[in-house]
Amino acid sequence: MVNHNVNHKNIELINSLKNKEKIKILFVCLGNICRSPAAEGIMRQLVERRGLEYRITIDSAGVSGWHAGELPDRRMRSHGADHGYDFNSRSRQFTTDDFRRFDHILVMDDENMADITAMARNEDERNSVMMLTDFLRRHNGYATVPDPYYGGDHGFELVIELLEDACEGLLDHIIRQHRLDDYL
Repeated sequence: MVNHNVNHKNIELINSLKNKEKIKILFVCLGNICRSPAAEGIMRQLVERRGLEYRITIDSAGVSGWHAGELPDRRMRSHGADHGYDFNSRSRQFTTDDFRRFDHILVMDDENMADITAMARNEDERNSVMMLTDFLRRHNGYATVPDPYYGGDHGFELVIELLEDACEGLLDHIIRQHRLDDYL
């Protein structure tokens, strides 16, 4: 059945957004099974809530390829589900091609920063890498997003809390930087 109550102005806006170049965000952690897929899932939900999925693409990767092709850690998926998230991306390893493919590369800790910036071939690529914690608003005491892999439930909950805070700050930064206010 066809909905004849479609707002043509909304259709025009959606079509114009589809034709614009997307802003591409990549989250990186060590293995791409805890922090970065959670950041990807949280950011995806925030972007969809603001109606910007036609303007922003989100992905995640790991410094290592140990878990390539795997779903996120079952504990991270479980804690994410408790908060209404679906962390279902498949792990992959970061490659130097990602510098070309993504506008914003966000890392979780100092080791990730050192590993990814060491792969950069020039200053522009190095400058595209940022600490996700730079965008925290309510958790200013954290310089990194700690790896919850070897810890208990509290570690996974803390990571989700930090990622929600940082992803909100990052999205607001991207909206300002890329002048996306007109699309909200």
